[in-house]
Amino acid sequence: MNSTKNILIVATMDTKGQEAAFMKGCLEKIGIPVTLLDAGIMGKSAISVDIRREQVAETGGKSLDDVRNIGHEGMALNAMAVGAVRIAEDLYGKGRIGGVLSLGGSMGTTIGTAVMRALPLGVPKVMVTTMASRDTRAFVGTSDILMLHAVCDLMGLNRITRKILHNGAAAIGGMVANTFDIPASEKPLMFLSTLGTTEFCAQRIRRHFEGTGKEVVLFHTVGSGGQAMEEMIYQENLTVVVDLSLHELSDHRFGGDYDAGPARGTAALQKEIPTVFVPGNIDFLVTGPVKSAKRRFPGRPYHQHNAAITAVNTSGEEMEILAQLLADNCNEAKGPWRILVPMGGFSAFDSEKGPLPDPEGRQRFLNKLQGALIDRSMLQVMDCHINDPEFADAVIAAAIQVMELA
Repeated sequence: MNSTKNILIVATMDTKGQEAAFMKGCLEKIGIPVTLLDAGIMGKSAISVDIRREQVAETGGKSLDDVRNIGHEGMALNAMAVGAVRIAEDLYGKGRIGGVLSLGGSMGTTIGTAVMRALPLGVPKVMVTTMASRDTRAFVGTSDILMLHAVCDLMGLNRITRKILHNGAAAIGGMVANTFDIPASEKPLMFLSTLGTTEFCAQRIRRHFEGTGKEVVLFHTVGSGGQAMEEMIYQENLTVVVDLSLHELSDHRFGGDYDAGPARGTAALQKEIPTVFVPGNIDFLVTGPVKSAKRRFPGRPYHQHNAAITAVNTSGEEMEILAQLLADNCNEAKGPWRILVPMGGFSAFDSEKGPLPDPEGRQRFLNKLQGALIDRSMLQVMDCHINDPEFADAVIAAAIQVMELA
């Protein structure tokens, strides 16, 4: 076990000083030292701090007066966030902090999570916030931040805030006090994208490659999952990427909820990592509750996956656009790649017994892809469903082939 490390508490101490002091006390009771960073702008800190707001502003490249005179609360907050991030990175790099704890509403959460996202994966990060019951992706991004819902406003100490703040402190205290060294893996690394609707295929692929000694990391393509995979492709030494679930490309372009950004599907090709693409799940767009789905995509076939998620059919025109996009990316690739197309269905929804069968959409995708690819020998078309064992075995064979070419 490693020795206990210092925790950095980031807060606007003019409005959250009393609450930050309470969490500091909770941590010190269990022997965890604390560094307090004041990211406030206008008022005065209610408590003594270790890193004053003047230092935060100056580290970000401005004086505190300059920040106060910006005249826009969001821009002023961003200026303080730059300084707070730089300070936290410096402290972590010197081994002086082992985790970050923060608290606040929308503004406090913005600056607290900015600091957390700047630190590496695995560094303990806990955000106590009134924003945790909302869509937190803007705050969490692709980081491993623990969001604890504050339930009530974090304004003063009372029977509710004391419990929540204590639990937040105890959570990060436990993380930091019980850190351990994870030995570096010597296994060749493979990335695999998937969603529940391609799970059978993904699991067969995973089991095969784990059985041959590889370490397989799966990414759940819910928007943040695909974005994280693209980012980590640049950070890790990979042997192969099997991109089995490409629907984030369609959600980005056509208004679905699982949007991973414009760079989705490009990192492995740009880094010349052997890659196998499958048009898994491009047959649908992911939307919210069914009423919202009907309003946003009127007249389309849909499937209510659960109360919060509805899948709507991708149109034939959209399928052709996706085929052209995939072909363009592969045409420019320098490393080895393959595309496998299962003409029996692209997802569990797109099958004879599924709720959204779309053989016409599949054919339009294939026709466009065949016409757009410069090297059609890299394309393999199979008359089976994506979740059939023989298709998974073909993907495995293609992955082995591209690795041999690298």
